[in-house]
Amino acid sequence: MVPGPGTRLLGTGEFARRSRLSVKALRLYERQGLLRPASVDPATGYRRYREDQLAPARLVALLRRLDMPLAVVGTIVAAPEDRRSDLVARYWNGVEHRMAVQRALAAHLRVVLAGGEGLSDMYEIRQRDVAAQVVLTEQRHLRQPELVEWIGAATGRAERAAAPFGGAAGAPYVVYHGEVNEDSDGPVELCFPIEPGGAEVTAAHRVEEAHREAYARLPKAHVVFPQILSAFDAVAAWLEENGHAVAGAPREVYFTDFAAAGPDDEVCDVAFPMR
Repeated sequence: MVPGPGTRLLGTGEFARRSRLSVKALRLYERQGLLRPASVDPATGYRRYREDQLAPARLVALLRRLDMPLAVVGTIVAAPEDRRSDLVARYWNGVEHRMAVQRALAAHLRVVLAGGEGLSDMYEIRQRDVAAQVVLTEQRHLRQPELVEWIGAATGRAERAAAPFGGAAGAPYVVYHGEVNEDSDGPVELCFPIEPGGAEVTAAHRVEEAHREAYARLPKAHVVFPQILSAFDAVAAWLEENGHAVAGAPREVYFTDFAAAGPDDEVCDVAFPMR
């Protein structure tokens, strides 16, 4: 009887050569349950693979060249063929984001280790006038590891509270009234601009006075602790070098959809009120 297409059995050596995987890799993937032999001789331990296993084996070889973890490789190989492309894209987007964050961190570390040298070259410092505005406000004492989760939750609460006034009337921002790191807890204030239009505002709110501010615009990859500290340092240094005084607490202004942005998209201004 002639074997059907793809059913011919190949020894480990031939299968390794044709799949572009080493024998050692085949053993590893067998132990991981990622690529099991079609048969194992119980007496000799000799392994054979079906010829139709070459395609998934070659896919494994290509995915591993991306330094993809075995768990992710297994998910993609096991997925329906029409979903594999999307899964690879999702993985690679994550890789690019991590690389962008690490690149920003490396730049931050170079400046720190050089005693601040090169800080002024990292960011373009701009100025603008900010009109007076009514803002919904929420304050918390919290440390850096809690910050991101709180900002997201507080922004959601502010969005709901702002709905009767037509939503946001400007970019939300986070004001740092004190240091926020692993040891210091702020406080931090979320400010959400609204346009009351004469209606009564029952939620916590205040008026942010008109002011001028200096700011640096950051891509998403830089809006990560601790590399974002370089932007705060750069704006503060620019103010001092140009004879300006800080006139209020520093803040992060989020002017676009942060979640939908890519790592190189501009999403945030680090700003200092000035005089």
